[in-house]
Amino acid sequence: MPLHPAESPGFLLWHATLRWQRNIAQALAPLGLTHVQFVLLACTWWLNQQGHRPSQVALAQFAGTDVKMTSQVVRSLERKGLVERAVDASDTRARRLRVIARGARLAPRAIAAVEQVDADFFDSVRPGDALHLLRKLARFPEKEVLR
Repeated sequence: MPLHPAESPGFLLWHATLRWQRNIAQALAPLGLTHVQFVLLACTWWLNQQGHRPSQVALAQFAGTDVKMTSQVVRSLERKGLVERAVDASDTRARRLRVIARGARLAPRAIAAVEQVDADFFDSVRPGDALHLLRKLARFPEKEVLR
């Protein structure tokens, strides 16, 4: 006999994810960002802070997003005046990404808003437990390699 939905880890994860995504969307709406725009802006900003100018492909790998979708979203971030795409001098097919002034002001505010959602969402779970479980579920490596 199949599990009752309330006993199904996948069903519970689905509902938890939906609730978390709604909360994230509500926090980002006043900042004019969708969730995926936030992820790609925040990842680009963080990588820039670490001294990297990632290609769109490297950004997609780092963020765990589809390359084609990443390209489309990065173009929308460029139109919003948040990032700059520059042709890579060594590979004219590649675009190197840099968060520009407006994006550099917005990214930390958006990150703070999302971190607050996360803190509220996971408030009943010990931080170490949540990170351990989520890293295991995501199969997230300890270190990311950038090109």
